[in-house]
Amino acid sequence: MINAIVAGAGGRMGGRIIANILETERIRVKGAFEHAAHPLVGQDAGIVAVGKEIKVKISPDLKSVIHEGDVIIDFTHPDASLEHIKIAHEFKKPIVVGTTGITPVQIQDISKVFKDIPCVIAPNMSVGVNLLYKLIDLTTRVLGDDYDIEIVEAHHRMKKDAPSGTALQLARVAANARGKSLEEVGVYERKGMIGERKKGEIGLQTIRCGDIVGEHNVMYATIGERIELVHKASSRDTFAKGAIRAALWVYDKDPGLYNMQDVLGLKDI
Repeated sequence: MINAIVAGAGGRMGGRIIANILETERIRVKGAFEHAAHPLVGQDAGIVAVGKEIKVKISPDLKSVIHEGDVIIDFTHPDASLEHIKIAHEFKKPIVVGTTGITPVQIQDISKVFKDIPCVIAPNMSVGVNLLYKLIDLTTRVLGDDYDIEIVEAHHRMKKDAPSGTALQLARVAANARGKSLEEVGVYERKGMIGERKKGEIGLQTIRCGDIVGEHNVMYATIGERIELVHKASSRDTFAKGAIRAALWVYDKDPGLYNMQDVLGLKDI
């Protein structure tokens, strides 16, 4: 049995992770925490998540529960997640991070920790989205530069970052498949007299409204036809289940930085 520590246990994602762990074999919740000022600190994490006592109280920080678990699951915000990775490194604990908004530069800044602990970092833990990454790579390589690429993402009104981490990763995959970096070809906003679309650019457009869990549409268009690859999430449980799958996978892995392509075995396809 793998003992999990859940970060952000008082939030929406933390609650769904706890709820799904309670329905999953081989893993259980042994630690849960929030930031010290959170009003749910001290409450039973199971009651907060599903209305069922599990005798695990929400603690005020990671260090206070670090010895309770075998693996940490973190869906919080970039600054907090980076600090949690450092604490995981200090105590030699595997960690799964699904926080969106962590940049490649930030990951590079803490790269030394991956020599000592296994860590899965993915902007989207959904199995379907990670299959989409693979399809984007294949589609972009086959279609070449004759097809324009536009990515439209939509999320709920409470989401703070834009574009979403998933949209950025989709764009990176497409750019890399063309031998470019996203910094070279990414276009994030169009307004006014912008002139004709430049060949090779990848557009990212953002929608924020209502309670949309997450939608991503990658369009390939040329003269005469358009191909669309679409993923729509209707429940946060898809991300929670992916994170739990990652936690079960990373628990006994060698130190290193992994992503969901590793977890799902997609890199060898």
